[in-house]
Amino acid sequence: MNKKLMLGNEAIARGAWEAGVNVVSSYPGTPSTEITEYCARYPEIHTEWATNEKVATEVCAGASVAGARAMCCMKHVGVNVAADPLYTAAYTGVNGALVLACADDPGMHSSQNEQDSRYHALASQVLMLEPSDSLECKEFTKAAFELSERFDTPVMVRTTTRVAHARSLVPLEPRREAPIKPYEKNAKKYVMMPAMARSRHIAVEERMKAAAAYAEECELNKVIKGDKKLGVICSGISFQYVREALPEATVLKLGMVNPLPRGLITDFAQTVDRLVVIEELEPFLENAIAAWGIRVEGKNLTGLQGELSVNKVRRIFGREVPECTLPGQIPGRPPVMCAGCPHRGPYTVLSRLGYRVTGDIGCYTLGALPPMSALDTTLCMGASIGMAHGFYLARGEEFASHTVAVIGDSTFLHSGIPSLLSAVYNKSRLTLLILDNTITAMTGHQPNPNTGLDIHGQEAPRVDLAELCGALGVKRVRKVDAFDLKGIEKALKEESAAQEVSVIIAHRPCVLLNKVREKPFAVDPEKCRGCLACMKLSCPALVRGEGRKVRIDAVQCVGCGLCVDSCRFGAIGREKEK
Repeated sequence: MNKKLMLGNEAIARGAWEAGVNVVSSYPGTPSTEITEYCARYPEIHTEWATNEKVATEVCAGASVAGARAMCCMKHVGVNVAADPLYTAAYTGVNGALVLACADDPGMHSSQNEQDSRYHALASQVLMLEPSDSLECKEFTKAAFELSERFDTPVMVRTTTRVAHARSLVPLEPRREAPIKPYEKNAKKYVMMPAMARSRHIAVEERMKAAAAYAEECELNKVIKGDKKLGVICSGISFQYVREALPEATVLKLGMVNPLPRGLITDFAQTVDRLVVIEELEPFLENAIAAWGIRVEGKNLTGLQGELSVNKVRRIFGREVPECTLPGQIPGRPPVMCAGCPHRGPYTVLSRLGYRVTGDIGCYTLGALPPMSALDTTLCMGASIGMAHGFYLARGEEFASHTVAVIGDSTFLHSGIPSLLSAVYNKSRLTLLILDNTITAMTGHQPNPNTGLDIHGQEAPRVDLAELCGALGVKRVRKVDAFDLKGIEKALKEESAAQEVSVIIAHRPCVLLNKVREKPFAVDPEKCRGCLACMKLSCPALVRGEGRKVRIDAVQCVGCGLCVDSCRFGAIGREKEK
């Protein structure tokens, strides 16, 4: 049998393909994005980017009810957006299998919180599987499709960053076609009005009892025998840490984390002298086990924040930890906007004007960092507009004239549209700055309805953001060049003085999409006064040298020209002009 070294995300896509999935609809979000990108490589799968996770889940629910196998993929905060259809899809059940792949982000490598998606499975009453490596990512995904149809329920497959982005060998097996199931109209099952929903709730409770009985015997949960002095219960990536740090321990590895196998866990606890749960984030397993009256340790040892690791587990149990052999201190590398990033110009002006800025989720969140320090708030996808409206309601004209909401094009299409419509409807007084770089940049340049391409790179209808804002009732809509600092400043001053909702669209494609590099700029050291005004741009191509003199790294410079506009002494020009 052929084997391939695969990312966990790639293995989930392979498992879905081998299980005969027909439809995949998702919204990109690190660390889950690659699942859908790998699915798009299989011609047998209809794969698409949806405008948000709620839409993706609804698309997949529709495909499921119509008889196809479907999967939607998202990061943990995307599950919040998908929760509306997910929680009720648990009542309706499925026809073809419905799988939701979610990736949590302990340590918040690319996220605004550390939420634990296991509680979504518990609250929505759906099954959840948790693989610990790429092989299990594939096998558990295949199992999820089978269990979805067996128990008439959506099934969640949960990973974390380290599983999603680690590689291990995966055997390649052929695709098993899953014929589209017949569709039959069944309002009692699929129309969730109160009378029908009451009976379906009973069905959900019966299903979970049956699934709990299955969990007691299923191969997804297994005991690894060892020294009975220490028994460890774990799942997901924590299993890998435990096996390396505590190879002698007796381990109960849970592959199904909802519903939990109470009998199996109770029996396991009786066979060991000390019982410990090793899990990241919340005490999901620990609390359930303690509620059954079983003496167990867990978060008192590991804490609630951040990721675990092999060495952390070793330290918890007093084991020797290998010393780091790296020479010296590793310098920090905080994230910065790329040289030539089109977001830099608008933020430079906003910072200079001293505006309050309600921000959003995207590369442009980096505008909160010094020296720009331009953002006041960042909450969730689409929140910038609603929060700016809230500022106006709380403080009136005092705040409205110097408050700007900032949002990217993909985020605006994801969840900003309803907020803007609401602001117009409620006669708000705010200015919205849409940073239009024509791509979903933060998660790796996925196309969106503003790009004009679909997930396969094929031409697709492209939304006109200005016309869309006009259709929402915004009367003041204007476009500016994201590199035109004077034009941006003029637009901000005029629109923030308006007594109604106004929109400024600052357009320039993401610099990483631009295949043509302009000739780089250079600093004339004779003219440079060392004022460091250009350094306020926070451009990585600008380097402070000796005596406060600035130089430009020609390798990084893309020739955007913002530094030229910022220099009052004419010290910066094209290299040929030196």
